[in-house]
Amino acid sequence: MNIYSSLKSLGIAEPSGSGWLAVVFTFLLALVVSWSLIPRIRKFALRVGWADQPNARRLNREPLPNAGGLAIYAGVIAAVTLASLLRPIELENVLAQVLTVLLGGSILVLVGFIDDQFGLPASFRLLVQILTALLLVANDIGFDLTFGTPIDSTLSTLLTVLWVVGITNAINLLDGMDGLAGGVSFITAMSLLAVSAQSFNRAAATLVLAALAGSALGFLRHNFHPSKIIMGDAGAYFFGYVLAATSILGELQITTVLSVLPPVVFLLLPVLDTTQVFVRRLAAGKNPLKTPGKDHFHHRLLAWGLSQRRAALILWSITLVFNWLGMTIRRMTPVQIIATTLTIVILLAFTVWRKMQKA
Repeated sequence: MNIYSSLKSLGIAEPSGSGWLAVVFTFLLALVVSWSLIPRIRKFALRVGWADQPNARRLNREPLPNAGGLAIYAGVIAAVTLASLLRPIELENVLAQVLTVLLGGSILVLVGFIDDQFGLPASFRLLVQILTALLLVANDIGFDLTFGTPIDSTLSTLLTVLWVVGITNAINLLDGMDGLAGGVSFITAMSLLAVSAQSFNRAAATLVLAALAGSALGFLRHNFHPSKIIMGDAGAYFFGYVLAATSILGELQITTVLSVLPPVVFLLLPVLDTTQVFVRRLAAGKNPLKTPGKDHFHHRLLAWGLSQRRAALILWSITLVFNWLGMTIRRMTPVQIIATTLTIVILLAFTVWRKMQKA
């Protein structure tokens, strides 16, 4: 299947190639909305006190607005809504998948924003994350174990919940340095977009990922070091949840253990980062969920004397390599992989260059 088959199920593909234009339109609209909203949100956030204060654990030296997730969310919602209105989605199943992912993401944006400003118990946040993961399962989004055992359904549900909750928190934990989580999310969204466009049963992912990638790039224009705003838990939860959900959208049957590998590879950097943090803290006799610390990959790079910019670029590069491997595993052609990689590099390079010109 090619991208036209995928986009046709969205009701937006035409023989003239306007399907490509629809994806580009969704991407650009999300980019413009998030990019243009952030200065306004930043100004309001500083006025009302929506900001992270400097402390021993954080890298910022002055109050830093933490409401960037609202702009990211607005960009995605605006782009997906307008794209759907201009050419309505024709298949109910696709529409249901899009609405399910956005509903779960919306709930986590709300919970994350409340936690950013007022604080919420970790147990409550975890409960909400589990419920939003179960929302996906209830709408047939998730892993599908086909080992032929009576408990396949239960195991499928558990694996889906573990995946969604794990990635949601992994992206949140990765958000500890200017430009890092936004850049990793952009690279992953673009790579998953390229993959999803090859399959007709991943049309919902194609639409949502185009919006997510555009919104991430618009946010990154303001978030690369020196950052003017951060995404907060609201943005990190939204990125993590949507990336986790779209990476398993479609008919993803698992007949062997290796069948789980493709979605993991795309998000391998946050997976490895969170895993090593948990292992180190457990080995030290600390609670990995309640013990903050500077033991993430980016903290180690900074401790070696690298600047935030160089550390971000290194981790972006590692993410790009993992995503290149993921696209290879998903059997994309070398031309498709090279085109996707060059697009990602050019867009990131232009964004960084523009940011440095304004810094």
